[in-house]
Amino acid sequence: MNLRSFLISAALALPALAQTAPTKVAIIQFQAAVMTTQEGQQAAAAMKSKFDPRKTQLEKRQADLQAMQTKLQQGGATLAADARTKLERDIASGTRTLNNDAEDLNNEVQQEQGKVFQGMAGKMGELVKDYATKNGIAVVLDVSSEQTPVLWAEPSMNITETIVKMYDAAHPVKGGAAPAATPPAANAPAATKPPANPPSAAPKPPAAKKQ
Repeated sequence: MNLRSFLISAALALPALAQTAPTKVAIIQFQAAVMTTQEGQQAAAAMKSKFDPRKTQLEKRQADLQAMQTKLQQGGATLAADARTKLERDIASGTRTLNNDAEDLNNEVQQEQGKVFQGMAGKMGELVKDYATKNGIAVVLDVSSEQTPVLWAEPSMNITETIVKMYDAAHPVKGGAAPAATPPAANAPAATKPPANPPSAAPKPPAAKKQ
């Protein structure tokens, strides 16, 4: 084959190559997908079981402080000066300790959530890449955040549920976890938080008011 023949053959091949290039765009709610998998749900349940007892203790202490605050506000005028001072100090000290403990607990929850998410995200990322390659998808956009530039997308472009099913099939969990719930449609992408239900920081009781 001479050079002229080769150039002609190459030129004829170009349209065919162009036709096979990926052109589709898809969206995925990546965070929701990770935590909606059976493995994600199992991890969330384990975290809830681990941290809920401490959360309950914090809530009990918060209720006790609130009762002390109410006592101070409603009956402070009738309390002896030393009793009132002691109650104010107890409220202040208890509030500081409670908020510190709540912050520590929240940090632990967030760290564990991060470890779980990172470990699963790598495996899910590979599935997304494989699915996109096999289905002619050139770009997959993560619409988990409210800051995503995607304002609207055709529901059929949302591959979240498909990827969740692929993940469950590729990484089955032990113990028979419940089937993954269907992720929300992404007509208008919204922020999606993992459903681990971490305990929130204890609200601060109102500052003691002197009567």
